[in-house]
Amino acid sequence: MAEIGRSIVRMDVEELLTLLNKALADEWLAYYQYWIGAKVVKGPMKDAVIAELELHATEELTHAQLLVGRIIQLGGTPVLSPNEWTKITNCGYDAPEDPFVSVVLDQNIKGEQCAIRVYNKLLALTREADPITYNIILQILTDEVEHEEDLVALKEDFDLMIERRK
Repeated sequence: MAEIGRSIVRMDVEELLTLLNKALADEWLAYYQYWIGAKVVKGPMKDAVIAELELHATEELTHAQLLVGRIIQLGGTPVLSPNEWTKITNCGYDAPEDPFVSVVLDQNIKGEQCAIRVYNKLLALTREADPITYNIILQILTDEVEHEEDLVALKEDFDLMIERRK
């Protein structure tokens, strides 16, 4: 079955699988960064930040599921070990060692900006070569842009609140 799925791809499928696995590692790390950030975040507006981080964590998990599905459709094997995530990631992982709201928001904004760059490159690569992967990546990229907007809006609200207190 994977042979038919592979036959429509007009690019090196192994290269595509490598890129999709790297994106999968990013999604798992993003999921955990959001999830753990929601557990430890402290400071003003933390309830709003927790709600946003929890929502984003759920959506990152959905992205991982989409990527795994496509990797398997293409006859590949999804990255099997969490130990591999940090070795192949595009965007890395920022542990929320300083759990203050503005620091956690900045870390996650940085992560979303990296994800947007990664998915934008994948979108360009698959636009003509693989319409199925292209549609999956477009869906994920749309979410990542929305995540960045949500986090930037929270950070702006936080900064405004702090500025007004001065």
